[in-house]
Amino acid sequence: MNFHAGLFPFWCLLSILLAVAYVFLILKYMEGWGALPAWEVPESFQPATKVSIIVAARNEEENILGCLNTISQQNYPSRLFEVIVVDDHSTDGTFDLAALFAKKHPNFKAIRLADFLAKGEKVSFKKRAIETAIVLAKGELIVTTDADCLVPKDWLMLLVSFYEKSKSPSDDRALSQAFTKLNFIAAPVIFHQEKNLLERFQSLDFLGMMCVTGAGIQLGWTNMCNGANLAYPKATFQEVNGFENIDRLASGDDILLLQKVAARYPESVGFLKNRGAAVLTKAMPDWRSFVSQRIRWGSKSTSYTERKVTLILASVFFFCLSILANVALAFFCGWEVFVLFAIQILIKTVIDFIFLGEMARYFGREDLMKSFPASQVLHIVYIVGVGILSNILKNYQWKGRRVS
Repeated sequence: MNFHAGLFPFWCLLSILLAVAYVFLILKYMEGWGALPAWEVPESFQPATKVSIIVAARNEEENILGCLNTISQQNYPSRLFEVIVVDDHSTDGTFDLAALFAKKHPNFKAIRLADFLAKGEKVSFKKRAIETAIVLAKGELIVTTDADCLVPKDWLMLLVSFYEKSKSPSDDRALSQAFTKLNFIAAPVIFHQEKNLLERFQSLDFLGMMCVTGAGIQLGWTNMCNGANLAYPKATFQEVNGFENIDRLASGDDILLLQKVAARYPESVGFLKNRGAAVLTKAMPDWRSFVSQRIRWGSKSTSYTERKVTLILASVFFFCLSILANVALAFFCGWEVFVLFAIQILIKTVIDFIFLGEMARYFGREDLMKSFPASQVLHIVYIVGVGILSNILKNYQWKGRRVS
């Protein structure tokens, strides 16, 4: 059958519909982000919540002290927070550095996960590390971050004031509706100190993810969060039985837990919208580690309980796949297909420029937009490539450990 006469009208319609769906999705996220109320610490705020900060660490000797130093410098009473570092079988000096730091700071503690596991026991190590720390935690509110992150000085003040506000609704009716009791709080994570195009691309991509996280929560779509900046009551973790039934995957200590909490406590998930609450981390330094990280993230997508999230991921994947298909088809099927490709790429470029530009302005990273044109090309290839690989690769390498 001749492609132009037979399949081209159908293919053209499908390609345009995928582009329209993508535009609708991005506009919906932008609407959700705009409707998401920003949060500031009230002037009269006096913290009362005991917090347990959990840092699961594996082979992070280059980063662990920077992370712990920023946590120790919080504008939050040290008597009201503790830090539990769980070393996950590091083969470097991570545990020794954390233990030495803990000796100098009474509210810090370093433990080895290996001391809490039976010999040869196979587990989802990061989830088990978090579970182990939660059992030991004395705080009401659990806060998690990663060992390669730097946290701002007002981090805990913002998180805890947001949490305490949700427990004590204001007399103002609008505020009372906006801040119901929260059982799960997601907060922003952004990259910094980018050195090359790959790292700037990741940083731009992450800004988009922050909008997807915050706007998704505002819209009732529990489609994303990042374990480097989460908070939830210890009681809530226990009530949903922790990571039970989601512990077969190496990743998923964040979004799978989010979906589990949201399923049990609808409308009790919040996003802390304040750039001062953003945790800083570094992008992956090379393609190998970047692809490995994203495959690890993507591997949990088949376990999502929120089917709307799966539909969203699929629509973005097939839109990007159709763009690449039109590039290939243009070489064999003539200029009409090339025009179709040009229309798709124009639509995606315009809407992404508006979308990422808004997020870059919010987080004060307008400099990243200089890398937007090249990042557009990388984004399409990345979405398709990682989307395929994360569904066909059963094992991958992460921090010197082969996991599945």
